Order: sequence, then structure tokens, then C-alpha cells
Amino acid sequence: MPTLDRQDAVFVLDLGDGENRFHPDWIASVNAALDEVEKAEGPRALVTAASGKFYSNGLDLEWLGAHSEEHQDYVNSVHALFARVLSLPLITVAALQGHTFAAGAMFSLAHDFRLMRADRGFWCLPEADINISFTPAMSSLIQSRLTPQTAHHAMVSARRYGGQEAAAAGIVDHAVGEGELRAAGLELALAHASKAGDTLGSIKTRMYAPALILLRDTTNTLG
Repeated sequence: MPTLDRQDAVFVLDLGDGENRFHPDWIASVNAALDEVEKAEGPRALVTAASGKFYSNGLDLEWLGAHSEEHQDYVNSVHALFARVLSLPLITVAALQGHTFAAGAMFSLAHDFRLMRADRGFWCLPEADINISFTPAMSSLIQSRLTPQTAHHAMVSARRYGGQEAAAAGIVDHAVGEGELRAAGLELALAHASKAGDTLGSIKTRMYAPALILLRDTTNTLG
């Protein structure tokens, strides 16, 4: 399960050492950590990372299949998490040490900056291959954070981007060595920690207003 640590002005949210799928308990744990980050005062920033083969493998389809009556509430909770990270009033950095797929990839796009391991791991939106449509909210999030060409290619081709390819496509800001990744994320976050506050939150909210409206619309559904 996710754990939260703090190094000076930077909070580090480790998403876990498994597939880090969006199980309801996992979502609740991430939200609890974000509550703590938001309640803190003074300069602060956030780095999200993970400890295993995966940064996040996306939706917990097994849980969803066993709880079909909770489908809409589940989708709403995923969208709400994306919206929360996208509009956090502090700088966020995703340090992608492993595979970052589907909703995990969308979660990474909700961050202000993304760093990715250069030599291993893929970033991918596999929905076209696994026959799951993007919700309007998901589409809006992706298209608000990537160039039109990159968003189109990633969404329709389900291409797996390695670190260097993801950096070249503008999906991530930098591809770095495994040993440098978390330190680079901390350094980047710390450089922007002084920006935390209402002004930054307002800038983000206005910048991504169309995506946030859709992410907070509780009628969005998968299918």
C-alpha cells in the first residue's frame, strides 16, 4: 500500500511495490496521503514513485468485475483522484521507475512533471488493445497534457514508449538512469517548493478547467 515520507520540503509518496492498481483501498490510501500534504504549511512539493517493477498498472479490473454494481462510484473515484492531483496547489513530480500503464499513465499525466527511467519500463495507454474506451474525462486529461499528435498516436496505437521515446514525444520531461531517478525527482520538486499555495492552485484550475469539469462530472462511465 502507498506510504508517505518527507524529506525537507518534499513529500515522497511511494505507491507500493506491486502492480499498484487502483483498488478502492489503494485510492483511499493515496487520498489520505494527499490530505496530509495539503494540510502542511509552508514550502512543499510532492514526488510520487514506486518500489517495484510497476509505477502503476492502472484500474483494478479484477475488483471491478467482481463489484459491477459499484462501477459508477469506482469510475468517479478514479476521476476524482486525477482531478485532485491535476489541481493540487503545489508542484508534483512523477518518478516513473517501472511500467506505467492505462490509468497509471493517466495518473502520471496529472502531475506537473514526469521523469522516467531511461533503460527499462514502458509508458502505455493500452485501451485500444484491451477493448476499453476512454471516458470523456480521461480523453480530456490526456489531450490537455500531450500534444495533439502524441495524444492521438498514444491513444489509438497503444504504443509502448520506453524512457527515451517518451522523452522525445514529450510524454515525460526527462529520461534518466535508474540510480538517478528518485534523486532527480526530489531535486526538481525542491526547486519549486516555494511556489506552493493558492495562486498556484488557481493557475492550475484555470489552465485545466475543461478537463477538470469532465473529471468532476459524475456521469462519465467506461465502455
